[in-house]
Amino acid sequence: MLLLVMINQISGNDDYFYLLTFSFNQPKFCSTPAWNPFGITFANETTIGNIPLVLFINTNNIIYTVNRQKKQILIWTNNSINPNKTISINFIESNSIFVTNNGDIYYDNGDGNGRVDKWISNTNIFVNVMNVNSSCYGLFIDINNTLYCSMCNHHVIVKKSLNDSEMISTTAAGSGISGSASNQLNYPKGIFVDINFDLYVADAANHRIQLFKSGELNGTTIVGKGSSNNIISLKGPSGVVLDADKYLFIVDRFNHRILRSGSTDIQCIIGCGGPGSQSHELGYPATLSFDSYGNIFITDAYTSNIQKFDLLLNSCDNSSSVQSVYSSMLTKNHPTYSPTGCDLPNYYYEAIQMNVNESRYYSLSSDSTIDTYGYMYTDNFYPSDSLKNVIVSTAANILVVTTYSPNVTGNFSIIMSGINNVTFERLINPDKCIIGGSCNVQTKGIGITIDDILRYEINRNVILKQQPLLVKMSVALTMIIFFMGLISSILSLLTFQNANLRKVGCGIYLLASSITSLLTISMFTINFWFILLTQMNSSINLSIRRIGCISIEPLLKLFLYFDTWLNACVAIERAIHVYQGVHFNKQKSKRLARWIIFILPFCITATIIHEPLHRNVFEYKVKGDGYETIKEIHRWCVIQYSRAVQDYNTAILFVHLIGPFIANLFSASFIIFGTARQRSLAQTNQNYITHIREQLREHKQLVISPAILLILSIPRLIISLLSGCVKVSDKPWLYLCAYFISFTPSILVFVVFVVPSELYRKTLKETLRNWQGRFRQ
Repeated sequence: MLLLVMINQISGNDDYFYLLTFSFNQPKFCSTPAWNPFGITFANETTIGNIPLVLFINTNNIIYTVNRQKKQILIWTNNSINPNKTISINFIESNSIFVTNNGDIYYDNGDGNGRVDKWISNTNIFVNVMNVNSSCYGLFIDINNTLYCSMCNHHVIVKKSLNDSEMISTTAAGSGISGSASNQLNYPKGIFVDINFDLYVADAANHRIQLFKSGELNGTTIVGKGSSNNIISLKGPSGVVLDADKYLFIVDRFNHRILRSGSTDIQCIIGCGGPGSQSHELGYPATLSFDSYGNIFITDAYTSNIQKFDLLLNSCDNSSSVQSVYSSMLTKNHPTYSPTGCDLPNYYYEAIQMNVNESRYYSLSSDSTIDTYGYMYTDNFYPSDSLKNVIVSTAANILVVTTYSPNVTGNFSIIMSGINNVTFERLINPDKCIIGGSCNVQTKGIGITIDDILRYEINRNVILKQQPLLVKMSVALTMIIFFMGLISSILSLLTFQNANLRKVGCGIYLLASSITSLLTISMFTINFWFILLTQMNSSINLSIRRIGCISIEPLLKLFLYFDTWLNACVAIERAIHVYQGVHFNKQKSKRLARWIIFILPFCITATIIHEPLHRNVFEYKVKGDGYETIKEIHRWCVIQYSRAVQDYNTAILFVHLIGPFIANLFSASFIIFGTARQRSLAQTNQNYITHIREQLREHKQLVISPAILLILSIPRLIISLLSGCVKVSDKPWLYLCAYFISFTPSILVFVVFVVPSELYRKTLKETLRNWQGRFRQ
């Protein structure tokens, strides 16, 4: 495959010629022609109607198209912006036209009417010239005045001599039965007949271009599936045109691009970066036509425009062309990414820095054993955000070589031709992370959410029973966590609602923690089911998705951080209590606890208030095999951060994660080792180790709580400290386990704080007996 890129534009000589044989243009190009990758909208939907399919440009640069909704043929002359002439015609659906040198217009009228008609320019009269069984998706008149019709729905090309008054058609290609044999076609579209009467057919459903030599009914696949030199894949080609040197220009419709064959290869010349509605993109192009200057006009069904792509005059400046070659191999050890940014990152790639001494035009060709694909970038290439810095002008310096299909490896060579020598340098990309963006394929470990983990695991529009094992296990774990958390929170509330336990700050913290634990687990469960149900059911209202996206995750973080800090406060107060001993002020502790519980939610909210402002629902449409259909729509809750907000968010996440971790670590260490050191200095009759053992026996209930919380926070802390980007889809089980473990402290309030304490257990038993007595009454 050949890839073309302009590295800055320069002036050049007019080095192309034209062969005027037919009523249409067949330019003769130099060996390295190129077109501006950014098109100009020549006509839009307002003028030409929805989903334009028809286009013809004659040698006088008169442009013809059909507005199928208004049943009109539109004609532009003398470089006019708007149509100069409109011809109203009677058809149900017209899919092709052909204009002869005398200005007569042949148009498809096969749908429902079963014929091809001609509008005679001199008399303004309509006449029937050919009977057909269905619509003609391609019309062509050769130099022998023979009319060809591509009957797509009947899988055959028929022809009729216009010099013969008899309305009898004969078969030019195809058997009338769909198939892929050499004498068969499968929904043929565009056709072209050269001066040797060789017939070229865009055999759409066979994804190939067929050549039928004059008088032969067995064709040869020259491009696409089944060709002897299948170096490029086609998908539903709808048009084929030859230039003066018989090089092919192919409308590769469902790959949304235009291809040009050369003497030894095939190149993508327009729409090479994938589908879209931008000026450098195509969406289901249908037909192609040249003007006399070599510019290309294309009907684009997705935008319902006719786009014009200008020939770059300086592209033929090859007076002293120099070739530079870069060879390598894509292996399974290469990094992977997603070219669209919205699919699984399963495309191997290699990034190459191109260095030139002078900004000029260069052409790049790929000679490989695999179907390669190339993307150009300026300045930097970020695998985690493949749409960032993708070429948006005619200047670029980084080439990313990947494959047309995922999970493909093999050898490739890049051949670069230009006025000067080019040096290549393989880029080993730093593992930079783009947090936020369209699809969040990669994210920092510290910011992993359940949405990131399950995004590519949940099958859309499929019942839960048919979901993957990972999803089913997530459901089971979520419900186990919910019920365990519910029981733990209720038992803890029954324990710490006792007024005697709340005479010190620790009891107030634990009562608040019982409430926040219940809120955390409830919001955790709501968040999980919201993500699961919205991903499983694509019909859920977009407003509901947006409200959930903006609110649920921030609320979950608020409750989780609040609960984590309350547990840290418990650990800190216990350490202070042990340190002060009989001098510990319970009233002061109680007042401080109330103030902290009141202020802490506002402080946490202030640190994460930015999140709802950067959250929104992103829609990623997966196209089907036709422009009328969309196979599915992925709607994801995404975060879009600027670099400054990204750095701030990372810092805040570390504060909420590391802060409680350090508090628990310090408190547990101080209760044992700090107090043991103090006593060993005061009581010299026992050594330090003996004092440590005594502290463990005396304060084991105070040590167990922070120790458990410390252990449970380690997995999330390890993942959070991983450098660079995290591809969650690579190891979903690992990240799922770490994510669930991070919520276990919220379900273990009872186990961590009540069970180890004899006082708390006794208080709970008394409370349960009191409640039991109330029920009996």
